[in-house]
Amino acid sequence: MSKLRLTRRTFLAGTGAAVLVRGGLLAPTPAGAVVKVGAPAPAFTSTASTGKGVSLADYRGQVVVLEWTNHDCPYVRKHYETGNMQALQKEATGQGVTWLTIISSSPGTQGHVSPRQADELTTTRQASPSAVLLDPTGVVGQMYGATNTPHMYVIDRAGTLVYAGAIDDKPTSRRGDVQGAQNYVRAALQAVAANQPVKTPITRAYGCTVKYP
Repeated sequence: MSKLRLTRRTFLAGTGAAVLVRGGLLAPTPAGAVVKVGAPAPAFTSTASTGKGVSLADYRGQVVVLEWTNHDCPYVRKHYETGNMQALQKEATGQGVTWLTIISSSPGTQGHVSPRQADELTTTRQASPSAVLLDPTGVVGQMYGATNTPHMYVIDRAGTLVYAGAIDDKPTSRRGDVQGAQNYVRAALQAVAANQPVKTPITRAYGCTVKYP
């Protein structure tokens, strides 16, 4: 089977359609998981690469971005090797946004890292997350219905999930597609900063499937 077909299969396996429901939108999720855009973001506690316990409640009153990642995924590499993800992290955190990078790859699977390796990746890639959270059991990822890497979420100051989906509108692993892409996360953050509704609150995430246990 060709690499193109494998890549396409990887992409399609993790996508789903948004479903309209009364009071909001349901993000595409694994079976049994429901995350409602427009509703309070699910509370969670996880462990950072530093060993510190981190809870979403720690950032009450702040805008929060959740970024699911897998450093070996070609779709993730696209955004890091071009500096696109780092630029967005720096832009967001420079404006007071909390950025939590989450790794839900289980032990023995692609993208799984030790705390030390996670910190090394942050340093070598010159990334600027507020913290890197390790979720090897997949509890947080499945709570949010994260299907792909990267899979992005934006939570406003009131603790409401206002965006869930892809980082941009170019669902490829080609580095050249970063330039000129519509960045949904940036647009969502700009809307939140302006106290405006997010125009595109949910999109299909693309990338490698999250490597849950």
